[in-house]
Amino acid sequence: MKPCNCPMLCPLAFLLLLQLPTMGAIEEFKVIGPSDPIIAVVGGDITLPCHVSPPMNVENMELRWFRSKFSEAVFIYQNHREETEEQMARYTGRTSLDLDLLSQGEAAVRIHKVQAADNGQYTCFFRKGNFYEEAGLELKVAGVGSAPQVHITGPEEDGVRLVCRAEGWFPKPEVQWRDSSGGKFLDFSETKAQDAEGLFSVEAALVVRASAVGNMTCSILNPILDQEKAMAIFIPEPFFPKASPWKLVCVVCVPLLTFLVLGAAYYTWREHSRKVQERQQREKLRQDREEDEQAKRAALKATDELQANLDQRKAEYLAAWRKAQLYADWRKDKFQTWPVTLDPGSASPGIVISHKNTSLNLKDTALVSDEICSILGLEGITSGRCSWEVEIRNGDRSIWALGVCREDVKRTGWYQESPDKGFWVVGNYENGFHAFTNHHTVLSLPQFPHRLGVFLDPEEGDVSFYNMTDGSHIFSFSQVSFSGTLFPYFMILSGDVSLSICSVVPGPELPVPMNSFPFSQEEPVSSDSGADGAPPGLTSPLLHRNPEVMSPSAPPFLVTLPGTADPVPKASE
Repeated sequence: MKPCNCPMLCPLAFLLLLQLPTMGAIEEFKVIGPSDPIIAVVGGDITLPCHVSPPMNVENMELRWFRSKFSEAVFIYQNHREETEEQMARYTGRTSLDLDLLSQGEAAVRIHKVQAADNGQYTCFFRKGNFYEEAGLELKVAGVGSAPQVHITGPEEDGVRLVCRAEGWFPKPEVQWRDSSGGKFLDFSETKAQDAEGLFSVEAALVVRASAVGNMTCSILNPILDQEKAMAIFIPEPFFPKASPWKLVCVVCVPLLTFLVLGAAYYTWREHSRKVQERQQREKLRQDREEDEQAKRAALKATDELQANLDQRKAEYLAAWRKAQLYADWRKDKFQTWPVTLDPGSASPGIVISHKNTSLNLKDTALVSDEICSILGLEGITSGRCSWEVEIRNGDRSIWALGVCREDVKRTGWYQESPDKGFWVVGNYENGFHAFTNHHTVLSLPQFPHRLGVFLDPEEGDVSFYNMTDGSHIFSFSQVSFSGTLFPYFMILSGDVSLSICSVVPGPELPVPMNSFPFSQEEPVSSDSGADGAPPGLTSPLLHRNPEVMSPSAPPFLVTLPGTADPVPKASE
């Protein structure tokens, strides 16, 4: 190879050599459309075919069909899907593409419900990368309208005037008048008009002066479809004026015919008005029904929202009362006292039972047991509100717990007492009084409970514990989903503790805190609060505060004395 002698031509030749692979990589093609116009009928569907040559897969190309301008898009296919942002509004929802033919190099767009405005030129455009080609095609839209209607409108000079009317044709139809022998009349007036949908209506008027013509035929022809509709009318000889008597006849007949036409038009108008009125009435009834349904739905929604609000407020109110100091004493009237006796068959070996199976302690308090010592009540609980009380001796220096558990819980060896395991208990542990939740909750109590009340409500899913010495609330397991039978549960791990079930015989009334009001059980008063079993007459801020146990230093609150209407302030101790 000879070296380059011209220093300016060598770089240019090198650049051309670099461009040769790129230029060869462009895959060229031609777009071919139909050579003859495509005929479409108004209201029907039509396909605009295009294909590339040589045949190749065009799924990755940009395909576009547009009218006279590139921006007047009829259909756009790009990135393997149809694009509608640039599509003309009148083609929205009326076009589709046969995707199965794209792999063969054919792209056929289908226009549905053809309109008169679809008539005209279309361009089929294909682009791949920077290379594109296009082809044009023509769509001819044709529509056959109504059959012509021929009427005699009256005498005209020395002849008879005939009027032929037709509508709904596209494109402009051709009108012809013929006599009974097939001869054409060239001298007649013609008017054409186009409606909002682009369809043509035509009116052609002809004056017939020869009385021997007999039948006259008006024909309307679609030049694209080559379809014709015609109507003939017979003209009696008396319609042609020959002498003055016939003119008198025409003067009489024409008004009569006019009257008949007007009568027919009035009847048609009246029927149309009646149908329109009935349609309006049906529409009004439908709208009234829809408004009624909407009003009912709104009322039901408002009722549901009100009921939900009431249920929420009731739940908050009940939850607040469950933590009030008076609630323990009040609950005793609403809960059945459960006669708990211990079941010796369920006792651990280290448990000692005494006093008619109502008291328990450890056999040897000096030894640490290898397992948790526990025992269950003899009778299980499945429904109904029930409560029992347990007296605790030496409980502050021992490890113990009591509450309820499911029948199928594990009580052998070392086990965990928690709601997940089927236990809902409280008790004393190494670092204080606990609620045996899933992670153990340490409770800060004003005083250690020596008499503890257990209140079980399976229907409400609630287990609450109260200090029956002062009536204060200790802890509640709320919104529990119980399943199966529940049993009273007692556990002692260490210490000289003694747990004794109190007698079911009613004892002395519990002491009432100084910041509470002693409601009489002998004079029940119905509550207006809406809470089930709430103490009557109490004006409580529990629905608007954090429902915690009231301390002795809490501010005074109002109570309503039985038989009085005014609240009386009650000072705290």
